[in-house]
Amino acid sequence: MILAPETLLYALLGGILPAVLWLWFWLKEDSKRPEPRGLILKLFFAGITAVLLVFPIEKWVYEILNNGTIIIIVWAASEEIIKFAAVYIAGLRTVFFDEPIDAVVYFITVALGFAALENTLFIIKPLLDGETMISVLTGNLRFVGATLLHIAASGTIGVCIAFSFYKTKLIKIIFTLLGITIAITLHTLFNYFILKSEADYMFAILLSLWAAIILLILIIERVKKLRSN
Repeated sequence: MILAPETLLYALLGGILPAVLWLWFWLKEDSKRPEPRGLILKLFFAGITAVLLVFPIEKWVYEILNNGTIIIIVWAASEEIIKFAAVYIAGLRTVFFDEPIDAVVYFITVALGFAALENTLFIIKPLLDGETMISVLTGNLRFVGATLLHIAASGTIGVCIAFSFYKTKLIKIIFTLLGITIAITLHTLFNYFILKSEADYMFAILLSLWAAIILLILIIERVKKLRSN
């Protein structure tokens, strides 16, 4: 089916614009010593690229595994690990990574780039089928649900790395692995309950995500106060 320019435009606006708004909000957390715009753009596009790497892996996993729960776990792990790799390559190895809060900003930026393309792809299908209202509802749900999930999961890894910023290399490795484990667990639980639960539980799931975001904001305030001994 040919993708009309206006269909692509609507999908891009529905997927990318909300992610950009979220990015603007989170960048305010690092307003005292903001990262270069070029680096932020690089991280955002690294998140977009991560989607292109994850989708073939998830398709392959779906084809070779027949256990739904294991598929959900592997999908969550693949997304979080590849997002971590994107942050590591595009941000953590740069000279700009010079304070704890940077780790949180980097991970959330990549997460929002990932969510931007992922949401766009989910919005396109209903538009191609002429189901505009379904596309609008899908965009709203993913803006609130999936986007918050990516922020909470990746933000958790960023927080763990931030708290180990002034520690030894071994402690940094342990905290990083802990962050990735927590992120995969959060992602798995979200996907499991979304796929297995009835619509009646949607409000509770979204409420839990909002609680996770509020907790993340509170923890970030502590990250800002971290200093070397």
